[in-house]
Amino acid sequence: MRFLYDGTCTLSRLPIHYPRQLLAYGIQCRVFSPIRPALSTYQNNRDHRKIVVIDGQTAFTGGVNLADEYINEKERFGHWKDTGIMLQGEAVTSFTMMFLQMWDLTGMSPEAYQRYIVPREQLTRPVAGYVMPYGDSPLDHEQVGEMVYMDILNCAKKYVHICTPYLILDHEMVTALRFAAKRGVEVQLILPHIPDKQYAYLEARIFYEELIPYGVEVYEYTPGFVHAKSFVSDDRCCTVGTVNLDFRSLYLHFECGVYAADHPVVADVERDFQETLRSCQRITVEDLKNYSNFRRALGYILRVMAPQM
Repeated sequence: MRFLYDGTCTLSRLPIHYPRQLLAYGIQCRVFSPIRPALSTYQNNRDHRKIVVIDGQTAFTGGVNLADEYINEKERFGHWKDTGIMLQGEAVTSFTMMFLQMWDLTGMSPEAYQRYIVPREQLTRPVAGYVMPYGDSPLDHEQVGEMVYMDILNCAKKYVHICTPYLILDHEMVTALRFAAKRGVEVQLILPHIPDKQYAYLEARIFYEELIPYGVEVYEYTPGFVHAKSFVSDDRCCTVGTVNLDFRSLYLHFECGVYAADHPVVADVERDFQETLRSCQRITVEDLKNYSNFRRALGYILRVMAPQM
């Protein structure tokens, strides 16, 4: 068993003795890019991927981290809503490679990848349609996660339904969301009503004002916090993964996700969205008018620091 986690965990959530304890149990453990007291931009490039691979045959990804609140064993911000996806078959190989590449970045010697790759003839066959895992890296200067989201928005004809915990957008994403709504596409976003970070919520409210008057529907999940990252469109395609709608996730972090088209899982993602929507309240233009001027001013100030959030 191998366990790879991001170095920022040691500063907040993960007790410092855990790596030693895991090693004592026989679990190989590495820290990706540990925080050091040095002036360096590389520490912006965090590992935000969530990957579990079992025997090269089954893989999981999504928003779920290894902490009690993600399974609602511990309540921190009301009810925690998240999403994950399980893969079997040839697509799992992509997640095997993604994990091993990140593992290599933390070590000194190259990995014998072939030891972990299951031959195609031993893998289960796909049900129907297409399932395509993807990784996003800040090192290749391609914003794959954002391009996947843009493609779904630009190709939609009927609807695009989105779950995201954060809303800190660049001009291109604001334009794509607005343009889809102007074309008559139903664009609905679900965000948290109880935020985990007040500054992120204050900034998200500023972007509400750039979307709602243009026909984009914004809903807040009243029972608590939404940590899910999913897009689904036209009963045709969807993506579930780790990519938030914020600057750090789209441009600075290592991320991953699964894009599916013409596959039964699309209906599952849409069903989950509709079930979540039943526990949401819609934010209206009138709500925007009644929003606190003080909180709005704080949001505009924080917007200056959007690239670091």
